[in-house]
Amino acid sequence: MNQENGGFEDAKSLEARYANYVEVGHNAFEFLFDFGQCYDEFRKTFHTRIVMSPDCARKLFEILQEVIDQSGPRFGRS
Repeated sequence: MNQENGGFEDAKSLEARYANYVEVGHNAFEFLFDFGQCYDEFRKTFHTRIVMSPDCARKLFEILQEVIDQSGPRFGRS
């Protein structure tokens, strides 16, 4: 992420995809995140796979936890 502007300039060129479903797998060397859409119990479509090292996945978890904790009070959620 770009430190000067929070990475938003670089992110403008990225393709955005909506996901309301994710499956996570792992082995000794990497975590696999398969993102997609779930329409009902029987219809799930995946469109993106992200592969991360365990260290990167751990850092993602920490960042998500921090952002979720901050967003609760900001948007009136606990």
